Parts: sequence; C-alpha cells; structure tokens
Amino acid sequence: MILSFISLLAIALILGTLIVAYVRKVMMTYALLIANLLVFALSLLFQDLLISELGFRPAYLSVQYIPQLLYTLFTSMFVHSGLLHILGNMLVLFFMGIAFEQRIGRKKFILIYLLTGVIATLTFSFVHLGSDILLVGASGAIFGILGAFAYSYPRDEIVMPIPVFILMMVRIKVIIGVLIFAAMESLFVLVGTEDGTAHIAHIGGLVAGVLLAAYFVGKQGDRLKKNEGLAQYDTKIPTTDTINFSSLKPLAQTTDLQKMLQRIEHENVRQVRDVWLEHFLEKVTCPVCSKPLNHFRRTVWCDQEHFRTTY
Repeated sequence: MILSFISLLAIALILGTLIVAYVRKVMMTYALLIANLLVFALSLLFQDLLISELGFRPAYLSVQYIPQLLYTLFTSMFVHSGLLHILGNMLVLFFMGIAFEQRIGRKKFILIYLLTGVIATLTFSFVHLGSDILLVGASGAIFGILGAFAYSYPRDEIVMPIPVFILMMVRIKVIIGVLIFAAMESLFVLVGTEDGTAHIAHIGGLVAGVLLAAYFVGKQGDRLKKNEGLAQYDTKIPTTDTINFSSLKPLAQTTDLQKMLQRIEHENVRQVRDVWLEHFLEKVTCPVCSKPLNHFRRTVWCDQEHFRTTY
C-alpha cells in the first residue's frame, strides 16, 4: 500500500514533533498533545483518508500486511475520529501525563506511553482476529499511563477528569480514579457494549501500564521513603514558598542555565517563578554523567545515583 502525501505529512508531523521535543528536553506530554492536535487539524480536511491509511485493522496481523502492521501500530495512536474523541483523550492526557512524567522523567514516560498503546491495539486485535474494524485514538496509551501511575504512585492526589453522568474535574487519589475507570471499562466489556469504543483495548493498555511500571519504575513512593529515611511520607506537594537555591547552583552548568536560575531567584510572582523553575529542571543534566535528571516534590536525582539534592 502506497501512502498518500497527506498521510506522509501526518507521519512527518508526528515524528518531527516528538523528536524536536526530545532533543530540546521539552516535556513529552506537551509533544504528544501537539502531535495529536496537528494530525487532527489535518484530518479536518482529510479525515476519511487519514483514518483509512493510518488506522489499524486486526486483519493486519498476517504476513501479507506486514508493512501496514509496522507503521499503523504507531500512527493509529495519533488519529481520532471526531472532536469529542480527541478532546476527551487530550484532557485526560494533559492532567495525567504531565503529573506522571514529572515523577518518572521523559524517557520512561514516552516508552511506557508508546508500548502500552501498541499492546492495547494488539489486545483488541487478538480478540477480533481477521477483522477489518478500524482502530484509532490515543486512549489505549492513555489507559496505559493510568495503570502505570496507579502502580507507582497509588496514594498521590491529582486533578482527574472522571466521567460520572457528566465529566467532572475531581481531586482524587490516583488509585481510586484508576479503579473507577477500570470498573467502568470492565462493565462495558462484560455486557458487550457496542458504542464504537474499543473497551477491551483500554483494559489491555491499563494492564500493560501496570506491568511496565513494575519493570521500569517500581513503587517510587516507597522507594523515596526508604532512600530519604523519612519517618512519614507525605504525598502532598510541599506548600512552603522558600527555595534553597544554593542546592540548585551545581546544576547551572551553562551561562544560559545560570541566567535562568538568577531570574528564578529574583522572581517575585510565585506562579511565574514556578513555571521558570519547572523549565530549568527540565533542561538540567547530572553534573557527573550528563544524563537527564528526575525531579519530584523538591527532590532532584539521577537514575544512576550519581547525584541527589533537595531544594
């Protein structure tokens, strides 16, 4: 199958957005949001074409469709069937993705996102082997992030959109929110709901997220408690306005980072300061091995255990 110019352009937009974000150390959640929205904007003019060429079909799980299998497992995660479809997915991704990525770092986040998206698609396909049903949307990967988040940080509280009669924004423990989603999806599957939604794919993504988090992340809350020697581990974000800038100075290894840290230190508006601080922490690297650092609850650390500080 030869792809049209429009489909090739969509793939270029997806890859370009993700690569630029990764190289420039921008949060991958932002990159995923932008990539999905760019493809959706393109689909406003060429929706049928993009869905047909970039969507996944269970029938592709055969030798004769290997070329389509290889790229549609990836591209189908960035194509949506309508405005409500993409808005619902992007809303959950925004609130859950940013919070989870801040805790585990960009590399692990994008790896879990893409792998769970693929596994969710394959789960649906194995249940509907040989079918020509088109599967599109980011929900399988998003459910993967939900599962991974619930496994690694079950006690954390975040703002989460919960569809109870209407879409409500609720501050809730991650594990409770995910259990609500899991129960709803399981009920849909058990009663055989036919609403055009791949509920079995959502369950596949959710389970895959839990398993991948167990392998790549672990239960970080317990790990931080153990490593920091805290008698009681508080899952709430610190509310103090005081920042120990001296602990961050070793991370300002370039002139640009030094200027950025000075700007943060002299910023009087807390909200503005916090935005710049987040930007600073996304750009810094380990002073020892030069690899990207993780940051969460005023702790900055290297995965290789070369560096750790609190501010």
